[in-house]
Amino acid sequence: MNKNYILENVKDFHLIDILECGQCFHFERTDNGINPEEFEYEIVAKDRILRIKEEPDADGVRLTFFNTEKWEFDTIWKPYFDLDRDYSEIKKAIIKADPRLEPIIAEYSGIRILNQDFFECLISFIVSQNKQIPQIKQVVTNLSSGIGTKFDITMIDRVSSEFDSFFPTPEQLVSASEDDIRATKCGFRAPYIMDAAQKVYNGEITEDILDDLSTEEAKNKLMTIHGVGEKVANCVLLFGLGRREAFPVDVWMKRICEEMYFGTDTSKQEIEDYCKNKFGEYSGYAQQYLFIYGQQHKIGTK
Repeated sequence: MNKNYILENVKDFHLIDILECGQCFHFERTDNGINPEEFEYEIVAKDRILRIKEEPDADGVRLTFFNTEKWEFDTIWKPYFDLDRDYSEIKKAIIKADPRLEPIIAEYSGIRILNQDFFECLISFIVSQNKQIPQIKQVVTNLSSGIGTKFDITMIDRVSSEFDSFFPTPEQLVSASEDDIRATKCGFRAPYIMDAAQKVYNGEITEDILDDLSTEEAKNKLMTIHGVGEKVANCVLLFGLGRREAFPVDVWMKRICEEMYFGTDTSKQEIEDYCKNKFGEYSGYAQQYLFIYGQQHKIGTK
């Protein structure tokens, strides 16, 4: 309709829950917030910039993908937003594994895990270490504007002037100097970014190579990058490589799981192994709900 692609009655989908949960960082909310049931965002992903709007519908939500043709929706945005997956089955499995999560799952029923670009996801989570989400978003924007490819804004239906570039390619980051990368406010992470870009650029670590490995082998391979520990590697597996069984454990998830499942100080690896066994192929989804559960119940704050 008018060059926009519209989906009606989409279930298990809520833009604010999907984008604001800390899995991606190259987006901006562009509505004025006056209507609490309508949301509009500008997202830079997959070498595209998307303006998307969510409104209530009779049985779910209505999504408008502005200036989007059907082929672009089918090949890029449908897989990106994981729209072919049955999230009702995922939720039932998680609730069966831990019934305490049922109210959280009902309240945040629109969470989805995005299928992001592997390289952007890798660099973004390297940047994420010891930073808050607004800071991570700013560094990602700085990396794009300072090193990435400028896009032709006259060809894009947009409402914001926040973004002007796509995320840099491995070749662009390899060609940049350390000073160029530090200028993006990434701090001590600059050498880590350079090492990751080099390993991807020279073919040592690629999506194809990782796809042929088990989840544990892929995690260990990612951890050969300087500055990539278990938590960052698991985030890349979950959000950038489609490994939904991955279970990232940071300091907050450690505290939450210790209180909920162990009652004592427990290693991150033991927590990861326990939760992967408990939630199986849906461990990554469960991790999202456990984090919210911990926040709401103030678990791990003492």
